[in-house]
Amino acid sequence: MKLKGSCHCQSIQFSLNSSQPYPFNRCYCSICRKTAGGGGYAINLGGDFNSMQVEGEEFLSIYQAMVGGAKRGEITESPAQRHFCSRCGSALWLWDPRWPELVHPFASAIDTELPVPPQRTHMMLKYTKLWIEPDIREGDEVYDVYPEESLLQWHERHNLDV
Repeated sequence: MKLKGSCHCQSIQFSLNSSQPYPFNRCYCSICRKTAGGGGYAINLGGDFNSMQVEGEEFLSIYQAMVGGAKRGEITESPAQRHFCSRCGSALWLWDPRWPELVHPFASAIDTELPVPPQRTHMMLKYTKLWIEPDIREGDEVYDVYPEESLLQWHERHNLDV
């Protein structure tokens, strides 16, 4: 499926091919919540990095989160690169050099109409704040940390890989 996305101010527009376009995976970790999740979570899609085309690259900025055990002094910079617009601050996509063929656009930045998932996965719930009320429905899957299956495996299990 061809996805088109943009930032709020339209300085950046992008497109890519995605065989995992269902916005099912809600992440409640502090990084997603603070960089992209106004509702207390963020939703990443799966896409083909080599198909990505970007207009307005001069307005792109990258943030690499600090991760690790702050209490143990083991904080390091994550290799994952969160791309956002330097003008309006819109979170756009995540790319990680450990999986260079993949890109993970935030569903919130996609302008193409996305398909409705048959169920949702709520992950990293152990990091949910008290003000966040996850909308967990019958059939949804919940995880304190990460689920064992990938975006691709979830799509394949539901026969939704396009």
